[in-house]
Order: sequence, then structure tokens, then C-alpha cells
Amino acid sequence: MPALRRPTPEPLAPDPVATARAAAASEAAGVPDRGPLVDRYGRVHRDLRISLTDRCSLRCTYCMPAEGVPWLERDSILTTPELERMARIAASLGIVEVRLTGGEPLLRPDVVDVVRRITAIRGVDGPLRVSVTTNGLRLPKLMDELVDAGLERLNISLDTLRRDRFAELTRRDRLDDVLEAIDIASRSGLRPLKINTVAMRGVNDDECADLLRYAVSVGAELRFIEQMPLDAGHTWTRAEMVTREELLDALGAEFSLTPVGERGAAPAELFEVDGGPTTVGVIASVTAPFCGACDRVRLTADGQLRNCLFSREESDVTSLLRAGADDDTVAARVRACIEAKLPGHGINEPGFLQPDRPMSAIGG
Repeated sequence: MPALRRPTPEPLAPDPVATARAAAASEAAGVPDRGPLVDRYGRVHRDLRISLTDRCSLRCTYCMPAEGVPWLERDSILTTPELERMARIAASLGIVEVRLTGGEPLLRPDVVDVVRRITAIRGVDGPLRVSVTTNGLRLPKLMDELVDAGLERLNISLDTLRRDRFAELTRRDRLDDVLEAIDIASRSGLRPLKINTVAMRGVNDDECADLLRYAVSVGAELRFIEQMPLDAGHTWTRAEMVTREELLDALGAEFSLTPVGERGAAPAELFEVDGGPTTVGVIASVTAPFCGACDRVRLTADGQLRNCLFSREESDVTSLLRAGADDDTVAARVRACIEAKLPGHGINEPGFLQPDRPMSAIGG
């Protein structure tokens, strides 16, 4: 299959028309008008990723060592009222979608209450849209409650269909539990259902087609993710990463792939599988970065704002929240964080340094 390449969008100059429209929508929705979150390159931020915990029930080899990593102190973790307040402030700044991540977010004891509180918040386009990225282990027990609380969709991680390989990759023999979670999710009304797969050379790159066939069978969109330098041990190498072109070549040998329109700010480049309606996505953060259209901001479990997944700097909001700062002061801290955002993550630059925090502590 010929390589399908799209140019990385260049950062745009601030669009005064889009800014004015966002402010008008905010006023019409009854949301306090603090203006949209626009950085110096014209990117309007509408997607907030909130990490609920740094703890995880798996020990994936590309994320953390077998013994785990030092966990955050419990009193440093944002409380549920603090999370709710940050989501409300974010909504007033134009955020319309919140994804709850971790660690493993479903390990948080009050995760259902968190979902319920955040979905009750109105943004410029109506109630905030809430999704969860999970390894699925606790999903069967919580699914009905999460749906009742207003959860809109799910991303479930699955890197292999082989039980022995799953146990080796995650250091836990829990493949059956993940497959049960996906089955339950596929029978729910939550759509789109997405399955996230990190492609690794010599580990699971021989399962690409099998994983896609499985995703099609359960009505899910499979998304292959290039392995990124976000492991706790800082052992990532390009040689182990399966590239976008390699993924498309492997899939193209067994399926007909048709590009699906423009992706906008979405991280995944989508392709129809054998004419659709099922699609498969490729998130090529390393070989085909999409920084020019990025609309995401992250809040770690201990209340640190990150304007880029690979940022080495953070903006503290916990101290403001716990010192009694008013909403405008906290909003100003959020805005300053976004205004400092760089045009790209710099992975392909000679001086790139991996973030000190691993993915489990940042939030996906």
C-alpha cells in the first residue's frame, strides 16, 4: 500500500472571528465570559484531560517497571470538589469536552460521582461531554452507574489478543477481564467505542490485522498509537517504535483503507476499513505530529496544568485552590499556561528531553 501522508498543520495566527464567536456562544449559554483559551499560535483549546489518579492496576512494560513507581501522596490529589471547580472554570474558558484519565481512572473510589458532577456543568455548547480512557478491569462493575451519571464514551486499552503476551506485557493475567469489558461496552449505548493499541516492534506488530478484525467484530474503532517517549524508565528508542507507514503497510496488505476527510484537532488520522462503516485510526505523534491543530490541555491528579503532553514545565493550580483564590485568579493561571504553549512538542528536535513524569503520572 502506498504511504499516505498528510502535512502537519502549521500554527495559525489568532482568528478574531472565531474568538468573538466563542465569546458570544459563552454568553448565550450563560457561562461566565472569560474568553476562549487561545494560545500565541491561534489554537483554540476546547479539550481538557483530567487525570484522576496516578495509580494503575496493570504494570505495562512500556509505561512503568514491574514494581511500579512512587505514587503521589494522597493529600496532594485534587479532591472531587476541587476537580469540579476546575471543570467549571475550564468550561467558562471554552472547554467543551473532558476526558478522565490516569493511571487507571476507574480506581478512584468516587469516579462515578466525578462523572456525574462534571456532566452537570454547562459549557458554551451545552453540558460538558465526558469520556474515560481505561484498561477496563473495573468497567463491568461500574458500567451501569457510569452511564447513568452521563458518561458519553469510552476508550479501552488493548495491546494484544494473546493471553500469554498480555500477561507478559502488563505483568498481570487479566486479558479475559479486558475482553469482557469491551463486550459489555460494545453492547452499551456509548459510542463511538474506541480501542487503543500501542504498536511495538517484535512485541505485538504481528497482530495488527487480527486486532483490527476483532475491533470490527465488536463495532469499535481501533486506534494504533506510535510508542512515545513517556515511560518511567526513559528506555524508549525509535528502533522499537512501529511507524505510521509501517502500520498502514501492514493493514493495507489485508484491508482496503480509505482516508476519511480532514481530522481537525483530533489526534487520530482515520481510514475507512473495506469501504466502511468501521474506521481505523493511527495516532502518529512521533513521525507525523499534529501539534499545529492541538486543542488539548491537561490537569494532573495533583493539580498541575500541562499545555503539552511532552512539556517539561507545569503550572500549579492546587496551591491557588487551597489558598482560597477566586475563580478569576485560577482562570488567569490556566490562560497563562496556554499562552506559554510552544508550537510543537519537539520530539524530532536534537535537544529533545523526555518529560520527567511518566504517562501514568501525567494522564493520557
